[in-house]
Amino acid sequence: MRNCENIELHPIAHIENGFVDKFGIPRQSRDSSVIESRIVFEPEYRNPDAIRGIEGYSHLWLIWQFEEALENLTVRPPRLGGNVRMGVFATRSPFRPNPLGLTSVRLLRVEEGPVLVVSGADLLNGTPIFDIKPYLSYSDSHPDAVNGFAEETKDYRLEVVFPENAETGKCENEKMLNEIREILSQDPRPAYQDDPERIYKLDYADYKVSFKVNKGKIYVLNITKSDRK
Repeated sequence: MRNCENIELHPIAHIENGFVDKFGIPRQSRDSSVIESRIVFEPEYRNPDAIRGIEGYSHLWLIWQFEEALENLTVRPPRLGGNVRMGVFATRSPFRPNPLGLTSVRLLRVEEGPVLVVSGADLLNGTPIFDIKPYLSYSDSHPDAVNGFAEETKDYRLEVVFPENAETGKCENEKMLNEIREILSQDPRPAYQDDPERIYKLDYADYKVSFKVNKGKIYVLNITKSDRK
């Protein structure tokens, strides 16, 4: 076995987006996402030569770092109610022996910097990225793949309702409202919480969102500007 003790990983970039708190981050990346993220390279990799040709690809793989690792060999997947244990390597839980994440994103455009603008990322703002690789449809896509126990929740979505009396006046940005709607539709609550009277609070970008969940629908109560520095 190769000795890996002396191998060090160095971030090549970090991500910038509105996910300022773990609550609300999508559990999986979504190709159809309306939420944009920016991949900003670290100074030593801030060279156009490093991404020469990347604009020819529609999707990319990101290898990145979770905040924490876990040595348990079983985890409780949220979509199974949080009370069923599965093997860590049979899930995509963020709690893993090594804090490494793998995400596919859609490349929207390349901006000066260089900066890569992508959609579908499920990374917290500021997350270090260790590597970027092109996604190849002829080798990375498997249309006949079997999804195991994740199959029953793959299309899980809730209807998001903005009641007439919802206080959303401080968020007049239609793009931002669409992003908030997408985040809420994926039901950010832990699966074991199902109290229709409970008010949940979510931080996204410069806004705080309060909402309730009742009978398969999310009702937005208010959206206010955050006082976070």
